[in-house]
Amino acid sequence: QVQLVESGGGLVQPGGSLRLSCAASGSIVSMNLMNWYRQAPGKERELVAGITRWGATNFADSVKGRFTISRDNAKNTVYLQMNSLKPEDTAVYYCNTKIGLTNYWGKGTLVTVSS
Repeated sequence: QVQLVESGGGLVQPGGSLRLSCAASGSIVSMNLMNWYRQAPGKERELVAGITRWGATNFADSVKGRFTISRDNAKNTVYLQMNSLKPEDTAVYYCNTKIGLTNYWGKGTLVTVSS
């Protein structure tokens, strides 16, 4: 059983930065792909960024050039660095990984971008 715990959310002004963390209960070395999703009020959950065990990354077009994703296998943690934040980035951000046929999700951390 894998547990994912997100942290780092909060209120930030437009143009500001936040770094989200996702701590896994077990080793993430075997987790091939770890993702960050987000869900804004009234909208469907969407993929924001992903990183493979080899460090390859992918990003949603809406965050390219502003967000970066990284993983620290020694700390079993995945990070999402968010820069130049916009009001439309406001959402609950979720960490996700899939092992076999099972998707694992954290409970999410709220990011609010507002002046």
